[in-house]
Formats: sequence, C-alpha cells, structure tokens
Amino acid sequence: MLVTGFPAEAFGTNCYVVAAGPGEQCLIVDPGIGVLDQLDEVLAKHRLSPAAVLLTHGHLDHTFSVAPVCGARGITAYVHPADLEMLADPAKGLSADLNQLFGGRLQYSEPDDVAELTDGAVLSLAGLEVTVDHAPGHTGGSVLFRLPGDTSEELCFSGDVLFAGSIGRTDLPGGSTPTMMASLRDKILPLADDTVVLPGHGPATTIGRERASNPYLRELTGAPGRGF
Repeated sequence: MLVTGFPAEAFGTNCYVVAAGPGEQCLIVDPGIGVLDQLDEVLAKHRLSPAAVLLTHGHLDHTFSVAPVCGARGITAYVHPADLEMLADPAKGLSADLNQLFGGRLQYSEPDDVAELTDGAVLSLAGLEVTVDHAPGHTGGSVLFRLPGDTSEELCFSGDVLFAGSIGRTDLPGGSTPTMMASLRDKILPLADDTVVLPGHGPATTIGRERASNPYLRELTGAPGRGF
C-alpha cells in the first residue's frame, strides 16, 4: 500500500493520498487550501490516478480544493450529510472571527458530484476497502476512515476527531463537547492499540500511544495520571 501526505499552505491541514500501490488509482483525503501543486507532484511521482475524494468533515481548511480536484478529473467527493451544507456555504462552519478573517477573500466553489457517507458503510474504491465511522463532535458530520494497512495494523484517517496528544475543538458551529466525548468513547477507544492514526493536523500516532497519554482519552478510561 502507498500512503503519503503533506500539509496544506494554510492551517497545517494534512492532505493524504492512499493507493494500493504506485501506478494505481488512488483516494485523496481532505484537499485543503493551496494543495493543488503539491498534489499534482505526488500524483505524477507515483503515477497515480485519483478515483475519489474523501472528506473527514466539512470545514473549509479540509475542503477548499475539493471542487478543482474533483472537477479536473470527473470524480466524486464523499462527505457525511450532516456537513453537506458546508460544501455549498463554508461560512456555516466558521465562527464569527474566522468569517471576518476570511472576509470573502477565498474564492470557493462547490463540487459537482457529491456522495453521502453513512455510519458503518464500507466503500470499495480504487481497489481499497474503506470503513466509515460517523464520529460527530468537532462537526455534526465528522467521520473516521479506516482501512487495512500493509501488515496487521489498521490505518485510521481521523480528521479533526483525534490528534497526537489532543482532540478537535468543539466550539465552532455544529460542535459539541459531550458528543465528541461520546465519539471518542464509542469510535476511538474500541480500536486496536496498533491502529495507526493519520490526523487532520500534526504528526501520525497510534491508538495505543493516545490511550496511554492523551488526556482526553485518559479521562474516559479513568487512567491515573503519571505525575512528574
């Protein structure tokens, strides 16, 4: 399996490309702001042909380039229906200060072909089997994408649900702390310790590492603090 990624020009959002191998079809996860040139380089380097775009949620920093990526290749964007309205109007997912920051300066367009994700669905795309877990809290439509790795471990594209050492914020429109904690309990904690987590921001980690050290997961498991 080929899995690679790079941070977008804004907000350090990770854009990932995953394929069964070089020269194959691939899936693009979360094409954010200013990723087109880097994405083209990755596709050319590994001789990949995009089959679909997968969106972990509808925030602008994860979806900004979805229309040009999909439109140039005639492919479908997959998103949970609870975040569908943000593809048409990204402002619906932003706080007042973020809307003021952008101030209409970013020219955004909605993708032409959108398919809706459902909890527990298994997508057969680009020769890969991708399991979808609805994990709301950061947004109403946040999802995890899970697929088998090269050996026994599983890969989990966690979006802004889980980071190395932290979790996604819950204070934006559609966010909810109790809902986030329920998603962590019901969707994250049951995963195997050797599951490799590829988050929407920051470095990769594993479920085992986060179970042992992430304060939000430790709160849910009741694990004692390590002290100093």
